[in-house]
Amino acid sequence: MANKLEITLTKSVIGRPQDQRETVKALGLRKVNQTVEQNDNAAIRGMITKVSHLVSVKEN
Repeated sequence: MANKLEITLTKSVIGRPQDQRETVKALGLRKVNQTVEQNDNAAIRGMITKVSHLVSVKEN
């Protein structure tokens, strides 16, 4: 596994269930096309899996 992950919000959370909105917020994302860098661990991977249809991920 890589050390860091670059996570970009590619689709809006408007109209999505509340749990998906909270997951995106917990990843540190607020706006479409915003990119954040997170450590690569099981918790972050699980969050990414839950909202994989809204985000894109690049390994560093």
